[in-house]
Parts: sequence; structure tokens; C-alpha cells
Amino acid sequence: MKSIILAIVLTMFTANLFAQKEKFDIVTYTPPADWKMQQGNGNISYSRIDGASWAQIAIYQHRNSEGEIQTDFDKDWNELVAQGKTISDPEKTAPKTSDGWTVMSGSAIWQYNGANVASMLTVFSNNRVCVAVLCNSTAMPYMKIYQSLIDNIDLDANAVSETNSESETNANANSNHTSIVGLWKINSAETRGVVNHFILYTGGYIRKEYTFKSDGTYFYCFKTWSVHIDNILYGNETGTWTVNGDKLTLTPTKGMSGEWKKTNNTQEWGSLVKKNNWKLEKTTYQFNIHNDEVATILRLDSGGATERDGAYTNKYFSYVLSDIKYIDFPPGVK
Repeated sequence: MKSIILAIVLTMFTANLFAQKEKFDIVTYTPPADWKMQQGNGNISYSRIDGASWAQIAIYQHRNSEGEIQTDFDKDWNELVAQGKTISDPEKTAPKTSDGWTVMSGSAIWQYNGANVASMLTVFSNNRVCVAVLCNSTAMPYMKIYQSLIDNIDLDANAVSETNSESETNANANSNHTSIVGLWKINSAETRGVVNHFILYTGGYIRKEYTFKSDGTYFYCFKTWSVHIDNILYGNETGTWTVNGDKLTLTPTKGMSGEWKKTNNTQEWGSLVKKNNWKLEKTTYQFNIHNDEVATILRLDSGGATERDGAYTNKYFSYVLSDIKYIDFPPGVK
């Protein structure tokens, strides 16, 4: 009798973890209940925070397959998981095939704000198109919810041609005016040389982010935590943006910068040391968006150094499209 009651309770509990079925792109799935949903650029995600524990599950729009599940998985792992992180090679499952789709998963551990984060990526491929689903979490119960979502996913291969036609129509209707919308970042780890072919990292970093919004406004910010600088540097800027052909013009309206004390943790802020002057600088860039094997890159060529982007050393500034914002606000900054 106790076993029967326990089974009923577990069934009710599991049912309450998920909402009604939803559809995104060619994927039909049951989202976890009471998780925050967010529509991204080419993905839909669900997130939850419980005290110090958190998780995020993202379903990505289908893309053309490389023709083999292992290659599809490696490409998505490099682009969606490994980009900008210090993370080990994933432990992978053996590919399994059902109903014309082959599925493969892999997982690895990395650190964020001093906590261990487990990333698990699952890729479905029919050798024509593939779909990736990613979970980042700090606790095992979230992984069980992710696995339940994966187990109940349905993929509609017949919808591929329909969604491709819609994408082509939208691409023809839109210009680079819409393709620039999103979060673009630079996330560089500070190093102190190479020994025996191994890069020696200091623990410091340089981060810059542009958020271009569909309403024609932008938000820019930077953060520098360097072992060679006494304080943490931070600044932000807001303004408007316009596109004319391959020209992007940024017109700032407000900006600030300052320095904060360091603590024993590279991810923590100390108190404000001083505020610095910030130059509002209207700039017109020649820009292009480039897709390589692992990332979508925004290249900005201003012809020289700018207050926002810094020193002009490589003929252009390169920002990577991302769904994850790395720069946090210092104390006292909204």
C-alpha cells in the first residue's frame, strides 16, 4: 500500500513540474511549469532560481546538418557551450536512432561566480537538419527536469521546408537593420604568456557588451578585472542606433565610468573608489556580420580608437553574438 501511495504522489509531483505542450520551430515539447520563459534570438529558454541554485534550459532553432551526428554535436558544443568558457571536453553518450532522428548528449563542468555549473547539450539530427537543447544548472534536480523534457520532445521533419520558406521570406523582407538586434560581447581572459604550449591565465578578464534593441536604442557596458590594475574598471552608455546599408551609427545620450575596489574573488565588487570622465562620442562604423564554424561575429570598423571600443589594433572590433550576459552591475549602478 505504501508503495502504491508513493507511486501516486511521485506521479502527481512529476505532472506538476510541467505545463501544457508548446511548439517552437519544429520542436513540440512540454516546458517545465513555473519557470520563466524568454524568447531569444533563434531560441526559446526557461530559467529558474531557488536561493543559491539556478538552471536554464534553452531550445535552439533548427539549422542545416553537417551530415553526421558527431560533427553536428561538436559544432553545437563549441558554439553554444564552450565559447568563452574554461571547460573540459564533454563526456558523450553513444548515438541512438529512432524515427529517423539520431540523438547524442554530452556534459561537462565549469565555474561561474565560484560555483560549479553542469552543462548538458543534447543534439537531434536526421543528417539534413539538427536541433540543439541545452541545460546549464547548479543542482541535480534540474537535470532530471531537463531529461524529462528531452524524453518527451517531438520533432516534425515535414515542417522543415515550411519554416525554411518562412525564414527566406523574412530574410528577404528584412535588412541588416534587424540582423544586428541582440547581445554582442567580447569576453577575453587575461594571460601572462605561454609555457610548454600551455597558456598561463592570471584569472583576470576584459569584457565588453553591446545590446542592440529592436526599438532603435542600445546599451553598452564594459568591465575590466586585471591583475595589473589596482581597481575594477566599469562603464556603461546608452543611446540610439541607425543602420544605412553597411553603416552603423551610434549616437550616445548618457554614459558613465568608474573604479571599484577588488575583493578576494574576481567576480565580486568592492566599494566605489572614484568616478571617471566618460566622453559621449557619436561614431559611424562600417559593419558586417560574419558566421564562422562556431559563432556569429559582428565586425565594427570605425577607422580608429573609440571611447567605447578602446584601442584600434586589428582594423576592426569583433563582437560575438550571445544569449548570456556576463557583465554584472557594480554596487550603486542601476
